[in-house]
Amino acid sequence: MTGPDTTSEWPVAGLDPVRRLRVLAAGVRGAHVTEGFVTAPYDRVSALLGDLEGAFARITPDMRGLRVVRRDGVRVEVLVRSKYGMRARLRGEQRPGWCWLQSRFLLIGVAAAPDGDGTRVAFTGGVRVPGRAALVPLGVRREGECSLRRLTGLL
Repeated sequence: MTGPDTTSEWPVAGLDPVRRLRVLAAGVRGAHVTEGFVTAPYDRVSALLGDLEGAFARITPDMRGLRVVRRDGVRVEVLVRSKYGMRARLRGEQRPGWCWLQSRFLLIGVAAAPDGDGTRVAFTGGVRVPGRAALVPLGVRREGECSLRRLTGLL
C-alpha cells in the first residue's frame, strides 16, 4: 500500500480568514459574526489584532487584560480578565489576520483580510454553554459592533 495520491487534479479551495471565521461561527449555535470594512491597510489592522497583550484587549469590549502564558508556533494560551473581574484561561490559534480562542466558558474569534485599499474584519464570541456548541446569545451583536468601533478608533 502506498501513500495518498497527490497527482490527482482535485480542486483546492482556500478561505481567507474572514470567511474561515464565518464558517466556524456557523457551527456554533447563538454565534453572530459582526463584519465590517475599515479604510486602513491590512498590515496595520493585522498588527493591532495580533497585539494580544496590548491593542487586542482594548478592542474587545468585555476585556480588561490579557496575558500570553504559552506560545508554540500558532498555538497560544492566554489568561484573560473581564471588566467584571472574572478570569479565564483560553487556548487557541493566532496567526496574522486570525485569532480563535476558547475556554470552557468563553469564545473569542477575530479575523482580518485585505480588501482593495482597506481591510475586511470580523468578530464573534461570547459566553459558551458548557458541554454544548452554543453561545448565550445576549449581547453578542452589541459586543461585535463595539469591537469594530474600538478597532476603527485605534486606527
